[in-house]
Amino acid sequence: MTGEARTPDTETGPLEGVTVLDASRVLVGPFCTMQLGDLGAEVIKVERPDGGDQTRAWHPPTYGDSDESAYYVSVNRNKRSMTLDLSTDEGREVFRQLAAEADVLVENFRVGKMEEWRLDFETLSADNPGLIYCSLSGYGEWGPHSDRPAYDIIMQAEGGLMSITGEEDGPPVRVGVAIADIGAGMYATQAILSALLYRELGDGTGQKIDVSLLDGQVAWMSYMASYYFATGDPPGRMGSKHPTIAPYQAVPTADGYVVVAVASEHIWPQFCAALEREDLVDDDRFATNADRVENRAELDAILESELSDRSTADVLERFDAHDVPASDVKDMEDVFENPQVRARGMHETVEHPSAGAIEMAGSPMHFSHTTTTVDQHPPELGEHTHEILAEVGYTEAEIGELENDGVI
Repeated sequence: MTGEARTPDTETGPLEGVTVLDASRVLVGPFCTMQLGDLGAEVIKVERPDGGDQTRAWHPPTYGDSDESAYYVSVNRNKRSMTLDLSTDEGREVFRQLAAEADVLVENFRVGKMEEWRLDFETLSADNPGLIYCSLSGYGEWGPHSDRPAYDIIMQAEGGLMSITGEEDGPPVRVGVAIADIGAGMYATQAILSALLYRELGDGTGQKIDVSLLDGQVAWMSYMASYYFATGDPPGRMGSKHPTIAPYQAVPTADGYVVVAVASEHIWPQFCAALEREDLVDDDRFATNADRVENRAELDAILESELSDRSTADVLERFDAHDVPASDVKDMEDVFENPQVRARGMHETVEHPSAGAIEMAGSPMHFSHTTTTVDQHPPELGEHTHEILAEVGYTEAEIGELENDGVI
């Protein structure tokens, strides 16, 4: 029923039966594979024996008295972990056997490394023609900069995001989360799902996917890129304001800020009524959105004058009464106490063998028939190595030999 939560008909996810071999680390790849795991895929996380994913050591903070890094936990639920040294011939042979059984492989090694190890798409797909192989990198697999190292802040700068983020007369500002990694991880997930559908509807063959952080950032410029193409002038930093809508910004109050979005003409009279400034409706300077954008400085001065002596709670109450979209600026505590966030299942808890109850953000994907799950704790390093190897046919003696040789 519209407006009510729906209970899925099944406890399985839409990717039930899909196996993902996750040879990625840090953020972009693990974020992608976590989404696939949330959708029901079986995700096998392959990690180095000497410490595993780098983010395991990125602390503080940790959960309670454990060594579980909050960063690592944030993107590694719904996976099983095995250790494997891919720098060894034996480790690579194990990996090939795992890849032969997988539907999807995700990796974010330095461009060319998988070819050097003969773990590239052409080699692995010879034994598994249905394999969908997703490579993630900073700059992509071709082009003059393909061999450059990449970090999120560099991508935010190089992709144009920092040129439009920050106050008008202030320095460039990095978005507070690693949005270049997260954006590329989302594109990778989308590409993988498309390739799975193509394989299902086609002749059963897989394909290679190449996603880069830089491409993702450039694509995310969307209307800002179009503004540049339309005018020839690169848009600059405007703080929280919008280049073509006014008012659409954060405005200071007596005890904080209120963010307001007058995003259509019918909201403007409601906004003025909320401020008890109906006279502004008939002010020619603000008659249309185009007028308000042109006379933004005068409008900003009026808004600050009207709101600066009022409390945030009072302003929000007024806007809510007049159906004006607005919010205060919530911190993480506020977000996860928000009844709407909780009602939507976006505050999850999962039990961990050493860290106890771990709280985390939930999955934003909701289905009427299938489900998304947040039920497997972020795995401890190598927690499932033996069982995964046994599943692909290794005997206990062979597993013990691999362990003695330092391969696992």
